[in-house]
Order: sequence, then structure tokens, then C-alpha cells
Amino acid sequence: MSVGLKVENLVAGYGPTIVLDGVSLEALAGSSLAVLGRNGVGKTTLLATLMGLTSRSAGRIFLGGRAIEALPTHERVHAGLCYVPQERRIFPSLTVAENLAVAALPGGWPLQRVYELFPGLAARRSNAGNQLSGGEQQMLAVGRALVGKPDVLLLDEPMEGLAPIIVETLFASLSKIRDESGLTIVLVEQKVDLALDFARDAIVLDRGKIVWRGTCAALRRDEAAQHAYLGVGKE
Repeated sequence: MSVGLKVENLVAGYGPTIVLDGVSLEALAGSSLAVLGRNGVGKTTLLATLMGLTSRSAGRIFLGGRAIEALPTHERVHAGLCYVPQERRIFPSLTVAENLAVAALPGGWPLQRVYELFPGLAARRSNAGNQLSGGEQQMLAVGRALVGKPDVLLLDEPMEGLAPIIVETLFASLSKIRDESGLTIVLVEQKVDLALDFARDAIVLDRGKIVWRGTCAALRRDEAAQHAYLGVGKE
């Protein structure tokens, strides 16, 4: 199987501040990778760096075998890298349909497919972004990424702040994307059990370095690592 995303010795941060210190990872095409760790260890910075939104001082980023670390953000999107940020960042004054339309690229998911995945959005396609609930905004942010023709989908804490019933609904939709789309999915998630249920593989960050890597099944069994790096499990 080909490699969807590969990172080599990535060093990056904000201005002179280094947050990521020599991060290397690999995600096969069509696979799912959970990025775990306590708050402030560099998880969001990793996704932002992949999109070209931080100061990278060293390292390489490959998307489908193509080096993209020198590309501006919009060219990374056109190359097939799409990002659903923690803040969602939908356009509040545009309708659901308009939010999707402005992000659509040739070959991306058609709007009807997005509406089938998220029926709630279909019912509110004429509503402005600021008229949506938090869960609906998150679904719109995911849908906006899908119409952009992604090969690799980066999800930054998509379940944050959502009611349990909405988390369940969104998790089911994301699982459907994982199983049926063929996308490579990189998921940052604070809810460890959800992340381990969702992804096949996992890395754990601590102070900007990867301190654990393997399958999610192996991490679930490694309670010492869970306790040391995630604050869960037994010592």
C-alpha cells in the first residue's frame, strides 16, 4: 500500500518558539492515525504545520510521495490535504450551501453526497452558519473539507464541546467516511477511547516529540503508557 502522508524530522513552532522537535510519522493511503497527548504537547501545531500555518525550521512533508513543505497553504489544499480546524472557522454570514460551494473543487464530494452523510445539513442548507448549533457547524466544517477533494483529511478535536448524542452521531459519520471514502485520516482527539476506537494506528506526543507509536489496539493494552502520557489507565 502506498504512503498517503509522511513526515520526516519536522521542527516547527511559532516565531522563535519551537513546539515540534524532530517529529517523524507515516500514514498509509486509506489508513487512519490518531494523534494523542496531553494539552500543550504539540498536537494542533502538528496539523497546522502540515498545512503551512506555522514556522517550519527543518523537516520534510510528503503527500502521496510529493514533497509539499515549500508549498503555500492553498496549494497544499489543491494537492489533496484538507484541514478541519478545532475552531471550525465556517463563514458565519454564508448559508450552509454557500459555505460548501465556496470550498468545492473539481472532483471533490458532490453536495448531495455531503447532505446524505449529514441529513441535518440538508434540512438547514438555507440557514446561515451563525444560525447552526455547534454540532451542525462541526458537520459543516467536515463537509466543507470533503468537497475540497481531499486525499488526506486532518481533523483537530472534532468532538470538542459537543453533547454526547451529537458526538455519537458525528462519530458514526466520520466512521463512515473512514470506511467508504478511501481517505487517509489523521485525527487529533482528547477523548482517548473515541480515538482508539476510530483509528488503526496511533502516535503519542509529549513536549513536541513522539514518545509512543504503534497500533491503537497495542496502546489500549499498554496501560503504563496511557497513564504516563495521557493521564488515563493504570500506572
